[in-house]
Amino acid sequence: MSFLRTVLNDSLIHPPGFYIIGFETFPFISVYFIFLAFVYVVTVLFNSLVICIIVFNRCLHTPKFLAVANLAVIDVILNTCTIPGMIKIFLVKDNFVPFNLCLVQMHVYYMFVSLESYALAILAYDRLIAICFPLHHNSINTVLSMSCIVCLTWCFALGVTAFATGIMTRLSFCNSVRVFSYFCDYAPVFRLACNDFTMQWSAASSLSLLILVGPCIFILLSYVIILVTVFRMKSLDNRVKALTTCIEHLILVAVFYIPLITIFTVGFYLRLIDPDQRVLSLSLASCLPPCINPIVYSLKTKEIKVRALALVRKNRIGMQQKRQNKTQK
Repeated sequence: MSFLRTVLNDSLIHPPGFYIIGFETFPFISVYFIFLAFVYVVTVLFNSLVICIIVFNRCLHTPKFLAVANLAVIDVILNTCTIPGMIKIFLVKDNFVPFNLCLVQMHVYYMFVSLESYALAILAYDRLIAICFPLHHNSINTVLSMSCIVCLTWCFALGVTAFATGIMTRLSFCNSVRVFSYFCDYAPVFRLACNDFTMQWSAASSLSLLILVGPCIFILLSYVIILVTVFRMKSLDNRVKALTTCIEHLILVAVFYIPLITIFTVGFYLRLIDPDQRVLSLSLASCLPPCINPIVYSLKTKEIKVRALALVRKNRIGMQQKRQNKTQK
């Protein structure tokens, strides 16, 4: 088989690369990719706006907005590692991905899916401290402590996904190299192996618990404690105010976790989902939350909204002054 190269040290067979074939049978595929291009532009623009507003306004250098900026950075990178590649396959008609680049894409995607999940858990932690421990909020949840939490999640996500991706090099691929997904997806790739992939299956199962189920359970428990605290408040206004600050975050949690946990449970463990439906639903579940996050959560936050409007007004005044200077000349 001339298209294969053998790794002599361990007698493993690694192909030059893989062919991504997830969207080959989809009707109206051009419409879907136009939609994805729109999603990517919105993701980059709005998340970049949120990042700039937080970075350049010292009054927003707080634990809460550090967590928001962390989510915005993750959103941009998560969609960047998949959507441009999907659009390139559609436009150039080149669906070949070299073996090493496939592993890099796999690592980056799952690392930032993990970080997205942990970022939502960090926001739940911020709400938990703010509502349940208001008198000690400033001493418990400091910029330093939030920075440490964010750094720990990045290190952990980097480590576990590097391990999971690294063990993929222990597989031999001597049959098909056609990956039925929209990128070099972990499970569709290791299922192409012609040697035992029990270790990779176990890593995928453990990762799904670590990056999805664990943070989701933490968020649910946080909101149980928050609800108990809220309903103990004597003032109805305080109850409404406390719950209002949680609505946007709960929307993000639902949009991110429900589709992904459903797809991984039904598709990975039970294998009852149609492959075409899995590819479409997984791509939507992965690409839409980074686009929705800055609109639903960040830009609806009062402080960010005020700063964003001030930035727009400043730009308008600057444009008007330039026009006036031109007319005077």
